[in-house]
Amino acid sequence: MSTHSTRVRIVGEEYTIRSDVPPEHTRAIAAHVDAAIRKVLESPAITDPGKAAILAAMSITDELFRERDAQAALADEMRSLSGELRRWLPPGKRGEAL
Repeated sequence: MSTHSTRVRIVGEEYTIRSDVPPEHTRAIAAHVDAAIRKVLESPAITDPGKAAILAAMSITDELFRERDAQAALADEMRSLSGELRRWLPPGKRGEAL
């Protein structure tokens, strides 16, 4: 893997990010973070950029946790359905259980 240096702007501040992922990916992440912080800053109660960044990080982490839970639930459902389908197959075609 090669390391890329990508310049991004988050809430008006410029950062150079070094990463092994393509620059487009880094820019997309920075845009998501920027949007999350700006959304928090829309609230008149929050004016401190540091506090806004923490609240945005909490929001992004909540998104991540919800997606992980949804993915785990989907994987459980797929395993269950796979087991149901396997029972319909002839014994020689069932293969190993997951």
